[in-house]
Amino acid sequence: MNEVIVSMENVCKNFPGVKALDNVNFELRSGEVMALLGENGAGKSTLMKILSGVYTRDSGELEIFGKKYGNLTPKQAEEAGVAIIHQELNLCRHLTVAENIFLGREIYGKFALDNARMEAEAKKILDGLKIDIDPRQVVGDLPVSKQQMVEIAKALSINAQILVMDEPTSALTSKEIDELFRIILELKSEGKGIVYISHRL
Repeated sequence: MNEVIVSMENVCKNFPGVKALDNVNFELRSGEVMALLGENGAGKSTLMKILSGVYTRDSGELEIFGKKYGNLTPKQAEEAGVAIIHQELNLCRHLTVAENIFLGREIYGKFALDNARMEAEAKKILDGLKIDIDPRQVVGDLPVSKQQMVEIAKALSINAQILVMDEPTSALTSKEIDELFRIILELKSEGKGIVYISHRL
């Protein structure tokens, strides 16, 4: 606990006509919830997209768990333990919860998908977070708050140690926000580093 797991130094990123990041320094420790606050367009999501390999920085240093990275790809970021839960949820609405959690990493039996095993694994992750969702439920039938929980479960299924949540409460009720905060505290207690992006206090 409390070790530095992400270090970004003097990070710069330019888009045509816009300096999005100007020598930004950022540090995240294990078991820490770091709020990244600022108005729309301040560069919060840009910084985290560099951490998750979506964008390439123009200059600056990036270390994850003490390892230096040059041009980080999304695959490398995932392998390093980084998961980003975007404001626009990234789920296939016609698939079940279990199918979404294992999308791209499906578990196969001898001849076909092993749905029973994927459902059991998904249930284990959801139960661990005390989230009451049936892994066989179609994601499109769930409210937004539950879909967000599925995204978190998906991140944990790839053993993410660094979770970036981009404006996670924007579409939630106050009761749903309480549930999200409970899960964030649970993840914090397990030593995971969480970056919480918001434009409102």
